Amino acid sequence: MTDPRHPRAPSPVRVDAIVVGASAGGVDALSLLLPALPRDFQPALLIVLHLPRDRPSLLVEVFSARCDLPVHEACDKEPIQPGCVYFAPPDYHLLVDAGVGGHHGPCLALSQDAPVHFSRPAIDVLFESAAAVYGERLGGVILSGANADGASGLGAVRSRGGVTLVQTPATALVATMPAAALARGPVDFMLPLEQMPAVLRAWGGAGAV
Repeated sequence: MTDPRHPRAPSPVRVDAIVVGASAGGVDALSLLLPALPRDFQPALLIVLHLPRDRPSLLVEVFSARCDLPVHEACDKEPIQPGCVYFAPPDYHLLVDAGVGGHHGPCLALSQDAPVHFSRPAIDVLFESAAAVYGERLGGVILSGANADGASGLGAVRSRGGVTLVQTPATALVATMPAAALARGPVDFMLPLEQMPAVLRAWGGAGAV
């Protein structure tokens, strides 16, 4: 099911970055999505997965072994490189900053501001900051999860002209998060998990949707 936006047609969407939010069931979903992306995939991927705040994350180790793309834990003030995967670290919000004076390109920022939706990192924080920097060159993706985090952030992506994709709730291990995103407003694509990699590859210029 799609909600086509005629102003974009017929040109395929191309983005510079993709933000991804997930919670319960997210590791399984990402285990299908990330390995499906080719080595020459160009957009940066910035990912918030709700994590226990008091334990080290093993996401980099888990996904580095499965992916063709370089996988990193996000570091404060790190320039965002094309074709790299960045995971938010435990107990820090991950944000996108325009760069010093706006001349050095987007970079990552970490914050220990108050939790949002009881979560730090929070999906809304990443999506809203990325939307402000990338505008229409941003893709936003919501996957399986157990609360409403990401619904407002995905709305921000769309309001700034970005393109949005939500996992079909019936195919999510936990449907609450994608259902909340859909309830917040229309999205460009709502697809079962197995059909989502083709959309991401198209956003990266590797085919059409």
